[in-house]
Amino acid sequence: MNEYLSIPSAITFAAGASYGMTTVIVGQPLDTIKTRMQSFTSSTTANTMKERTSASMFQTGRNLFQREGIRGLYRGGLPLFIGGSLMRSAQFGFSGQARTIMKDRWGWKEYKLGGIIEYQVLLAGLAGGVGRALVEIPTDVLKIRRQVEQPLSKLFSKSLFDGTGVTMIRNIFLFTGFVFYIDLSKQLCQSTTNVVPSFLLNDAGDGLTPFAKGAICANMAWLTIWPIDVIKTQRQSGLYLMAGGHNLWKENIQNGRMFRGIVPGLLRSTISNGSS
Repeated sequence: MNEYLSIPSAITFAAGASYGMTTVIVGQPLDTIKTRMQSFTSSTTANTMKERTSASMFQTGRNLFQREGIRGLYRGGLPLFIGGSLMRSAQFGFSGQARTIMKDRWGWKEYKLGGIIEYQVLLAGLAGGVGRALVEIPTDVLKIRRQVEQPLSKLFSKSLFDGTGVTMIRNIFLFTGFVFYIDLSKQLCQSTTNVVPSFLLNDAGDGLTPFAKGAICANMAWLTIWPIDVIKTQRQSGLYLMAGGHNLWKENIQNGRMFRGIVPGLLRSTISNGSS
């Protein structure tokens, strides 16, 4: 985690812009499929096409491609590029600044919770999640509304911040989980138990390769919070304006939608986070 926290601001922003572009180019079609799978139910309709909860990743993508071609799969790409560029800079910037304040300004001593992970890493991850949410809330509303073909005419008002609470909760646990798994993976790679396969290790053998670290740690974090992400997407889609997060949680459990869209979501995460 320390290598992320020490990157200069200019390089961090450049890396964020690169991540935003990579996310759109290689991940946007999968993200659009994931969003539509999470948002559409048997009672919601996108123009002339009804995508039911039973529709698979391939059926959802095929139906959209047949209607709109490649353009449909890249719906919401511009907000994702802008949000992705700023989001990555914000989350690592907030995280790094929090770690610096705790260590250098306040003089907090390092301590591993349960002998596993530094508590400062978790607190820095929490700060990073807040930073990410501040950027992602409005840009994700724009992205998701475009992906589910909802009108944008009323967005620049209160609805631009739909799902603020659940997005903040998701991002706090998502980024905290990400830095936790990065720290844990480093400890496992450096242990003498040889639990990490050699093909996943970097040349020095003290950590995962860049692709493995980005893909595995991000996917573990997403798996940890996926049910919250489903609710976040539903709240920001504009299709569930009268339903609160608690009601959506109960409905998703009853209808088996807690992990809806998990396959395209993890595929996108693997490609985007592994290659960025």
